[in-house]
Amino acid sequence: MSMLRIALLQLTAYGTDQAANLHKGIEYCRRAKGLGADIALFPEMWNIGYTRYDAAAPGAREAWQGQAIGADGEFVSRFRHLAKELGMAIAITYLEAWPVVDPLQGGAPRNSVSLIDGKGKIVMTYAKVHTCDFRTMELGCTPGTDFSVCSLETAAGPVRVGAMICYDREAPESARVLMLKGAELVLTPNACGLDDRRINQFGTRAFENAMAVAMANYAEPQQNGRSVAFGADGNLLVQADRGEDIYLVDLDLDKVRAHRATTIWGNAFRRPHRYGLLVSQEVDEPFVRKNADGEPFDRSRR
Repeated sequence: MSMLRIALLQLTAYGTDQAANLHKGIEYCRRAKGLGADIALFPEMWNIGYTRYDAAAPGAREAWQGQAIGADGEFVSRFRHLAKELGMAIAITYLEAWPVVDPLQGGAPRNSVSLIDGKGKIVMTYAKVHTCDFRTMELGCTPGTDFSVCSLETAAGPVRVGAMICYDREAPESARVLMLKGAELVLTPNACGLDDRRINQFGTRAFENAMAVAMANYAEPQQNGRSVAFGADGNLLVQADRGEDIYLVDLDLDKVRAHRATTIWGNAFRRPHRYGLLVSQEVDEPFVRKNADGEPFDRSRR
């Protein structure tokens, strides 16, 4: 069998009540397994429901950052045990506690997703590279430093899986790097309103990189749902409505690989020796911006 079933967990969270979010997440993973899922995908920063804070309140950023958890803590560990029990991979998202490794970030937490295989092992943890620095909340995060791809063992055999998180998918470089690292499937936790342009943009990421993509968003009223998946040929596989539910994506891996072996897209006819300007740090008008703290955005520091 070459069919891989992905469960998009389009849910609403209980704000920053991590115990309630844990309980609900476990419940929906069990439901997903009952529907035959091989992988369950959560929306972005599930442990605190992507809950914002009042930037004007003294100490609010520090209090928000204090909700970060470790990959070895109880929250993630419970999903590791659950994945092993169910024999199902789980992509769990959380505000990740992060040590001081870069003085510029001051030990700020990361916006992360850990992919747990069906044996309960974390096979990949990815931290959002394109943090939304135009919003106060994510300005309080440490950006990731690379894009991750791993081999995930499934009932359909090994699959090369990568990850993006929300705003990452709006930068074409994110998907491009994942393609170059061999991703066949990209899982994308999300937490924003999805209009037709953003959904079409996500489909383009699949088409131009010859890889399947799957995105789980929060349901209404937290966000507007519309979780979505596209095949490696850019064709729509699933489009959710706005309500809370589990949306199933059946991905034919043989079809994905056959397309990747013959397409003119992906890395087939690229000319990277002409792309030097793409890695320049320079920004000219009209794209000069300030971050959410009102300071000039300096990408070299992020």
